[in-house]
Amino acid sequence: MTQLYGFGPVADQRSRILILGSMPGVASLAKAQYYGHPRNAFWPIMGELFGATPQLEYPSRLQRLLSNHVALWDVLMSCQRPGSLDADIEAGTERANDFSSLLGPGSTIRAIFFNGVTAQRLFNRHVANAIDAPERFERLRLPSTSPAHAAMSLAEKLQAWKQIRDYLR
Repeated sequence: MTQLYGFGPVADQRSRILILGSMPGVASLAKAQYYGHPRNAFWPIMGELFGATPQLEYPSRLQRLLSNHVALWDVLMSCQRPGSLDADIEAGTERANDFSSLLGPGSTIRAIFFNGVTAQRLFNRHVANAIDAPERFERLRLPSTSPAHAAMSLAEKLQAWKQIRDYLR
């Protein structure tokens, strides 16, 4: 199986919160875009919260997030996985991104939001002990926006994701 590689961070010196996924899925990798699957709820939710609607061109969506102090990245830099499901990531092939510059001394990030349980689990396993003073960051898990997480409606997911705005006041 081929090693898959994710994307670089979307962040700048104004970023105050970081949204972390686990690893881009097949549709996202093919489009070279975060949350590229058309049924993923991420961009509709970001549209409601920050005006980063799916109708905007991808670079404009990223700019909307940045202008609202939101950074975006994935925990994993690479892994082996057939398909898109996080549950299919092959143990031992996981390589975490280097968070030292984004979350190091002088970071403007105040809170980390995990897009689902796998992102949180991977962060705790591969990153939390490798960064300086991880207790500096409030860490919260939100429901996955993946279409595979169909147990919640879009409205329910949106309601849970609204708490992000509390960290930007």
